[in-house]
Amino acid sequence: MQRILGRAEGVKKSPTVIAIGGIHGNERAGINALLKVFKTIEDENINLKGNFYGIAGNINAISENIRFKNVDLNRIWTKKEILKLYLENDFEIESKEQHEIYIVIKDILKKEKGPFYFLDLHTTSSDTQPFITISDSLNNRKYSSNFTIPTILGIEEYLDGPLLTYINEFGHIALGFEAGQHDSEVSVDNCVAFLWLALVAAKCINQKDVKKYAFYKNSLTLFNEDQDFYKIDYKYTIKPFENFKMVSGYQNFQEIVKHELLAYSNEREVDAIQKGKIFMPLYQEKGDDGFFIITRISKFWLKASRLARKLRFHQFLKLLPGVKSDKRKPYTLIVNPRTAKFLAIEIFHLFGYRKKVIKDDKFHFIKRDRKISEFI
Repeated sequence: MQRILGRAEGVKKSPTVIAIGGIHGNERAGINALLKVFKTIEDENINLKGNFYGIAGNINAISENIRFKNVDLNRIWTKKEILKLYLENDFEIESKEQHEIYIVIKDILKKEKGPFYFLDLHTTSSDTQPFITISDSLNNRKYSSNFTIPTILGIEEYLDGPLLTYINEFGHIALGFEAGQHDSEVSVDNCVAFLWLALVAAKCINQKDVKKYAFYKNSLTLFNEDQDFYKIDYKYTIKPFENFKMVSGYQNFQEIVKHELLAYSNEREVDAIQKGKIFMPLYQEKGDDGFFIITRISKFWLKASRLARKLRFHQFLKLLPGVKSDKRKPYTLIVNPRTAKFLAIEIFHLFGYRKKVIKDDKFHFIKRDRKISEFI
C-alpha cells in the first residue's frame, strides 16, 4: 500500500482537503472509501476547484488488520515525539509510520494553498450511528455544522497525542469522523458519503458535480435537520495489566442511568457514575479507553460560547487572581487549582480553553481558537 492513496488537483489550487484513513490498522473503512472516491473522480472526470489528498495511516498494522503493532499511532502526536523524529534515525515501527506521515503532511502544507481541511476517518468496535469529533474551535464548529450528525466536543482533553489535536495547534480545521462498526460494509458507505459532503462543504468540489449528493446527505444524516453537540463528562481508563471486559450489547449513544452495570474490572463490577449516554464502549483487545459517558450540550451554551469568544471575553480571565499567561506559550493559561475549582472548568470551556495537563500543581488550560502558523 502506498502512503498517498490518491491525489486530485483542482483548477484553482485552493482549498486543500487532506483525508487520512487507517491510522488504526483494524479500521479499514476509511482506506476503502478513499480509494472509491478517487476512482469516481477519475472515472467521471470530476473537476475540482481545490486539491484533495488521501493518506494511508498505519500501513504495517493495516496489513495485519490490527489496531497497532507496538504503540497507538494516534496517541504519539506531541511536540516531544515530533522532536524525536528529528533527533533519531533508528525508529520503532509506529515512529517510522509517524515520520512518513509527518513528512507527507509537511510537504503538502508547504506546496499547496490553504485553507486546509483535515479529515481523519475512523470506525468503532461497537455498533454506532456516524458521528464527528472535534476540538472545540469556532472554525471546527463552523465546518462541522455542514453535517447534521452528532458532534462530540473536547475529546482531546481525555486522549494524549491524537493527530488532529496536533494539527489544530497550528490553526487548521480538523474533523474526526467515526463511520460505524469496524467490519460493517455500511461503514465504508458512510465514509464515502462523508468524504463527498466534506469536499463540497470545503468548496473543493461543486455540489452539482456530485451525482448522488442528495442520497449521500440523506443516508448519512438519516434526514436529521438539527445537529446535536455533546460533551464528555467521564472516561474510564484501563490500567496496565487490568482485565477489563465490557458488558456485551452496548451501542454508541445508548442511554444509561446512574449505577448501571457497564463493565467488569478484574471480575469486579464497574458501574456508571452518572446518567447520560454511553460513548465508545470498548469491544476489542487493544486500547485503554474503556468507555466514555457523554451528555448533550444546550444550544444556549453553544451560542453563548461563540459570542464570548468573538468578543474576546477570555481576556478577562487573566485579570482574576490565580490566573496568569504562560510567557513561553501565548495560548496557555496557568491556573491555581483553587481558582479552577471556584470558577469550574466549564467556564474555561466557555471561553475556548481546554484543560491539558496538571504541571507543578497548576492547571494548564490551552486555547482552542488559533491563528494559522507554520507546521513544525
